[in-house]
Amino acid sequence: MIIEKLVLATRNREKVEEIRELLEDLGIELLSLKDFPDVPEVAEDGETFEANARKKAGIVAQCTGLPSLADDSGLEVDALRGAPGVRSARFVGDHATYAENNEKLLRLMKEVPFEKRTARFRCVLALAFPDGTVQTLEHTCEGRITEQPQGENGFGYDPLFFFPELGKTFAQISRSAKGKISHRGRALRELKQLLVSNSQT
Repeated sequence: MIIEKLVLATRNREKVEEIRELLEDLGIELLSLKDFPDVPEVAEDGETFEANARKKAGIVAQCTGLPSLADDSGLEVDALRGAPGVRSARFVGDHATYAENNEKLLRLMKEVPFEKRTARFRCVLALAFPDGTVQTLEHTCEGRITEQPQGENGFGYDPLFFFPELGKTFAQISRSAKGKISHRGRALRELKQLLVSNSQT
């Protein structure tokens, strides 16, 4: 199936920019929910990243009549039994800022030694079509939680997520460098291959 327009099912500016950068050379017109102000807010009330991604993509595809791509991703910290997980964006509350979420995470991790501060970012992408078809992709990225924020780039928990292979946090590297190694970057590259193969059939 050839996709000419794709709606990114998010109002998160940083996510839109990351996704655009990785998919811009596909020749697909990338839209976001800012282009469809009448699409209602979708409650992310699923118990898994996949459930939330499927729900967002499906509703947006139905509302817009166009293929929709939804991302649900978050941070899983082993010492916190996988928290904040699906509540990563709402760790402190429904309208929490990045700084507030980071402060809570550091507070909860205060007594945890570095070797036990293992964590991963998990991303699930859902590509939904108006006919109800949904395809999902999932990728993770392993790292550790730092003891204080490091770096000025990125968003969310990036200043606290130390990537051992580079010896830096996600906030200390460029967006393009992050796109090559991150959970979302890996998932988007697989999606890209899927979209290319779909356009050739």
